[in-house]
Order: sequence, then structure tokens, then C-alpha cells
Amino acid sequence: MIAVCPNPYRDKDLAVSKQIVEMLSSEGYESVVCPLFAGNDSEVIPPDVETYSLKELSPQCSLVIAIGGDGTILSAVREMDNAPVPVLGVNLGTKGFMSTLELKDLPLVVRAAKGDMKISIRMMLDVELHRGDDIIVTGSVLNDVVIHGHGDCIRVTALCEDETVTSFSGDGIIIATPTGSTGYSMSAGGPIVEPAAENIILSPVCPHMMGFRPYVLAPYREITVIPGNLYGKSAYISLDGIFAANLENDDKIVVRRSKYQTQMVDFGLKSFYDIAREKLT
Repeated sequence: MIAVCPNPYRDKDLAVSKQIVEMLSSEGYESVVCPLFAGNDSEVIPPDVETYSLKELSPQCSLVIAIGGDGTILSAVREMDNAPVPVLGVNLGTKGFMSTLELKDLPLVVRAAKGDMKISIRMMLDVELHRGDDIIVTGSVLNDVVIHGHGDCIRVTALCEDETVTSFSGDGIIIATPTGSTGYSMSAGGPIVEPAAENIILSPVCPHMMGFRPYVLAPYREITVIPGNLYGKSAYISLDGIFAANLENDDKIVVRRSKYQTQMVDFGLKSFYDIAREKLT
């Protein structure tokens, strides 16, 4: 079974999804349509399309095709709940760093269905939000963890296994994977890291400190971030761009390499460096 997972706000009337389903069906492959973001919103889901839940069906799938932008791929990975299934991205968005195919490349979905593809293994991060003796948020991310003030300047202290890496006042801090290095981390001045690498990237967001630079750490490091001076201020944590919780003074966010990985389909049509040059110029 192959899951076709469109962002229906980009794939209007699910035209691309229907085309992919037809292509797969003509080759004898069973597929199901699992829209992301919209659920069964009748305004964007055509009445002639039967839809299913990716969360429920992903363990039974051999391939997940995410149709949209990078956010669509992140949503698909989140819904898959760490099921070890390859993800193929079809770009209908703007940047599309994580997508393998453009619309002109659609016939390649049949090759992927046949297993004629390369797999790019992407490192993920596990996250825990500790409050006193309790862990109130857990999750895994493919892109990044963001600790950020709600319009307030906050104090951020980042430790690597009890050693202080940095402590500063600013808008917040981003802990990113190599896959996430071309997202918010890059916009905040972080380095571009090839996605197959294995590193943890710490990027400050608008630090009130001259000359502060991001850090690229080894993948086996455990990072603890402590937001301070939150009395009367508001801050939050987000996981892959999704709000997870508001923060309180002396909360601790612990981030470490996950045992889970994301399998991204890669046909080798372009190198990461070619993609970076095209998308960033």
C-alpha cells in the first residue's frame, strides 16, 4: 500500500494526487489518499475522493508520497509516528529543500513504488520538557526545536552535558538537525549542513551579544536548554514548527539524538549543493 499525502491547500482539487493515484493504479499498486492539515474539510477535499488517516495506515505502507512543500513532509513524518517507511516529497511549495521531485518528474513515483530508488537516512532529535520532577512534553523532530519568547527578550542558557555552551539574552535559540539547517536555523544565521551529516546545531535568535556564533556539535551530545528570567514574560517551545507548550521559569528542555530516523527517497537528480545554490539565489 502506498500513501498519497497532499497538502490540499497547495494541491488544488487534489489534481496532482489523483494523477499519482492513477499512475500507480495503472502499474498495479494500491494507494490511499491521506490529506494533511485539512482532515476531511469539504471545502478543499473533493467529494469523489475517499480519504484515510496516515497515522493509522502508515505502518502498513511501503511508501509515503508527500505532496506540497517542506512543511507537508514534516507533517507526514509527524503523522507517521516513527514508522520506518520511505518518504518521497513532491514539491508544490516555494523552497522545497526536502522534496525530491518537481511536477515534471512525476513519472518517477512509479520507480519509487517498485523500490528503484536511493534512500537518504536523516538524523532526528528527541525532546523532553522537564518541569520540576515531571516530563510534560516529549516528541521527536526531523527539523528543529525552537525555544522563543512571545515578543519578549528572554535569558537562554544552553549546556552540553553539564558544561555551559552559551548563556545570553535574546529572542531564543534553535536546536536543529542537518536536515533542519536550511530552515529557521539558516535564517537565524546558522550554518548550512548537508542533510546526510550527523550533527546537532545550536543557533541563537537575535542574541544581545556581539560576535556570538552558532555551534555545530557531535551527534552523541545531550543538550539542556534552560530559559530564565521568565517572571512576567512569555515564552514557548515548538517542535518542527508546531507549538508544543508555553514555558515557565526554570523549565529544562533536554535534546538528544533519537534512535529513530527518517528515510527520504532520493533519485540523485540533483546534488544537495546544486539544490542549495538554486533555492538560495
